[in-house]
Amino acid sequence: MKKSYQIEVDCANCANKMEEAAKNTAGVKNAVVNFMALKMIVEFEDGQEPDTVMQEVLKNCKKVEDDCEIYL
Repeated sequence: MKKSYQIEVDCANCANKMEEAAKNTAGVKNAVVNFMALKMIVEFEDGQEPDTVMQEVLKNCKKVEDDCEIYL
């Protein structure tokens, strides 16, 4: 399952850090951040609950870019 989320991030480099953090989160099959559109598209592994996984994605993104935001 894929879902799209609105994000808030200040620069393209920060967006890349967010993308890598999301990809390295358990339950995420793939993630793509589009800095220009301020969107993150997350593909979840089978059987994963998107809301639960996205809480972990947000925590991991905050570790690499503390002023970023993902609107769940």
